[in-house]
Order: sequence, then structure tokens, then C-alpha cells
Amino acid sequence: MDRSADKRRGRETTEQDIRRTARTLLVEHGHEAVTLRAIARELGITAPALYRYYGSHEDLIAHLRVDVVNDLGERLAAEIAELPDDGAVQFFALCRGFRRWALTHTREFTLVFASPTGSVGSAAGSVATLRGVQEPFGRTFLTSAGQVLATHELATPADDTVPAVLREDLARCRDELAAVLASSGSVLPPARLDLGTTYLMIRFWSSLYGHVSLEVFGNYPIPLSDPDAVFDALLADLSREIGLPVPADTQGATSGNLR
Repeated sequence: MDRSADKRRGRETTEQDIRRTARTLLVEHGHEAVTLRAIARELGITAPALYRYYGSHEDLIAHLRVDVVNDLGERLAAEIAELPDDGAVQFFALCRGFRRWALTHTREFTLVFASPTGSVGSAAGSVATLRGVQEPFGRTFLTSAGQVLATHELATPADDTVPAVLREDLARCRDELAAVLASSGSVLPPARLDLGTTYLMIRFWSSLYGHVSLEVFGNYPIPLSDPDAVFDALLADLSREIGLPVPADTQGATSGNLR
């Protein structure tokens, strides 16, 4: 009998139980309810015992964020896998799917996409910065964008129109994006992923994320009688900016199947 393997499996099971309990507390009661004391009470153990598995409350929350974003990426990937093999159709379905998930998983969205995890102005651990490109959500989103870049002629800004102060940052981002796309099989010629294209992708994500955040937190500047139509108008505006017609929503309205 391999006792070390049994011990390792036992530890992994306990870690999963801890995170599962933490996520249940998050969804049912909010971020403030996710305390070590509450988790221990639910599991019938002492709070100090949790430190054998996670070094701190912050360590546990970091692992919980990874669980949430992994689940989101896997759900979206499964959803678009059922769609036609068309980069634009799948990409805009991802945008809509992300919004549907955010509106129906507001506390998980808040934990992952709206909780500061770094110093002000950097948020180095925040998925919202698209720094989490190696995680399933970021990888799925960027791989789909890569398919669009590979199969469509887009209206991207010239490199010399990119603000000079951003060029060094965008060059690093471009190299990281290229590596992610290459690992997924989407190898693009350098001309297809230049600074202008990278700048466009960041602006697209910022607009999408900003709109969804305003909706999730009820902070849109005016009351919306038809939020779905407003979001479709946003996608239409963004698609016109890049010179790509936005496909119809093949997954239905906001109350679609991403639960």
C-alpha cells in the first residue's frame, strides 16, 4: 500500500472540501462571510486546523479565485464548442457568455474581477487586467480573438498612432499574447499582432469589462429598460470599430443557458 499517495489524496480531498465550502459561503452570503472560522464551523474542525492546508485567509481566497476563473473558462469553452466553426461567431458568443455569467454569478464576478489584489494602479493579480492569460478564461478569450485575427481583415490602428507612453507596455503584452496564441495552435504572422492590434484588443476588453461591471453593480448612468439591447449596441459599436460585422446571438438573451 502506498501510504504517501493515500495521504496526498486525502490532503487534496480536504483542500477541495475547504474551497467548496468557502465558495458556498461566498455565493450564499457574500465575500465577508468567507472567514476561516465560518469554514471550520461548516466542516466541523477548528479554525487553526485550516492553516495546515492554506497559509492564510488570503492564500485560501487566491485559490478560490483560481477555481472560479477556471470554471468560467471551462464553461465558456464548452459553450462555444457547440457553435459553428467561425471565429467571429465564437468570439462574440464569448462576450455575451461572459456577461450572462457575470449577471448570474455576481458575487463570484466581484471576487475575481472586482476585488483589488495588487497595489493601486497595477492590480497584478487581477484577471480583469488580462494578465491571467494562462488561465482557462483568459486563454479561451484570447484564443478566440486569435482565430478572428487569423481569418478576418480587421481595421487595426497603425503602430505610430499608439500613444508613445504605452508602447513599451504593449510590446510586452503583445509578446505574451503571441505566446498564448502559439501554445493554442494560433500562430500569427507578426504583422497580424503588432502594437496597434494589441492596443485594439486591450481597448476592446476594457469596453466590454467596463460595461459588464456597470451592469453588475447597478451603476449604469441611466435606468435601462432593455439592458440586452444596450449591450448588443455596445457590441455593434465595437465591431464597427474593428471592421467586423457582429453576428446574431446564437445563444439567446441574457437568461441563456450559462448558469
